[in-house]
Amino acid sequence: MFAKRQSALAATAGTAPRGKDGPSLKPVVDALKKPPVAAGLAGLLLLSTSALFLTVLGDPKAGTPSAHVALEREAAAAPAPAPTGFEAFSMGAMGLYQNLAGGADPAAGGDAVITLPDGGSVSGQGAPITAPVHAASPLAKAPIAGLSQPGSNGPLPMIAPDGRVPAQAYARPFRPNGKPRVSLIVGGLGLNAVTTRAAIERLPPEVTLSFVPYADNLQGWIDQARAQGHEVMLEMPMEPTGYPDNDPGPYTLLADGGADDVTAKMDWLLSRATGYFGVTNYLGDRFAGSDTGMNAFLSVLRQRGVAFLDDGSFQRRPGAWARASADRVIDRTQSPAAIVAALNGLEAQAKLRGSALGAGFSYPVTVEAAARWTAGLEQRGLQLAPASSMSMRPGR
Repeated sequence: MFAKRQSALAATAGTAPRGKDGPSLKPVVDALKKPPVAAGLAGLLLLSTSALFLTVLGDPKAGTPSAHVALEREAAAAPAPAPTGFEAFSMGAMGLYQNLAGGADPAAGGDAVITLPDGGSVSGQGAPITAPVHAASPLAKAPIAGLSQPGSNGPLPMIAPDGRVPAQAYARPFRPNGKPRVSLIVGGLGLNAVTTRAAIERLPPEVTLSFVPYADNLQGWIDQARAQGHEVMLEMPMEPTGYPDNDPGPYTLLADGGADDVTAKMDWLLSRATGYFGVTNYLGDRFAGSDTGMNAFLSVLRQRGVAFLDDGSFQRRPGAWARASADRVIDRTQSPAAIVAALNGLEAQAKLRGSALGAGFSYPVTVEAAARWTAGLEQRGLQLAPASSMSMRPGR
């Protein structure tokens, strides 16, 4: 470009001069011929051309309208607090029936329904438990003479002088018929009157019921359960991971509490009522890893003739007067579909191995589904058995 500019200036300088009446360009031409001026003009031209190139061609969106909007990120919503233990027992749990896959549209006013293997169904939308009430099949009223002794906080279980033990005397009698056996424990009872009464009346007598030691009128609930025909258990609060933020309640058995501490707390827990054949754990994954704590716990039960049936998290650790571990928890997911699927899995395991033991919580959805499922077991070639029949003496 600079070379072309010089050629043009040279051609202009060789032309004839203009007339006297026109302005003379000679002074300008002479100035432009000076090297410093020519170099400056060339540089100015180069900068102008570059600026134009960048302005027009360098931005593919040059010349198009634009707008700027200030965006602000919304603060993340705080997670909903976990329900308290009391809320878990409340009738608000009936909402778990809603929004089932394949159920009726709640907006249409219908009930979500799931069909069970025996042709029964579980419906929801906040409706009460609809399984039929079972006829009573009473067990002996507690306490049975010779199976308890006075303690500082109340009566404590004991082995009778004639060798009778609570683990057998308070268990529901059972006679196998040769069919595969399936057993079910429903726990968390005694804190909510509605769900507790429903479990007592609408679950068959062969279903074992487990009660919370802090329940008001605990002995009254146990007496009602036994009058209906259910054998019962008492729940032992045990230290879980995250304790004390995750707190099972007063008199929790602690992993590092020592043998004396475990024994003292068990004296309080075991004296809350009479009539139970065994105990089960409430939480306790951390306590289960304590050899000192577990040895003291099992030793007390063995000396008092009480069985220990856990929810499957204690890996069938031997001890107590008799032992058993659940094969699965049926309501880790609290929906009818998930619970029935877990119960069907329990049934299949019983047919494969000859027996199976399940455990669940007294959610209304669990009680309803379990009541419907157990009603058809006999027709499907199984025998419903009390959980005590699954327990074994150490070494047997």
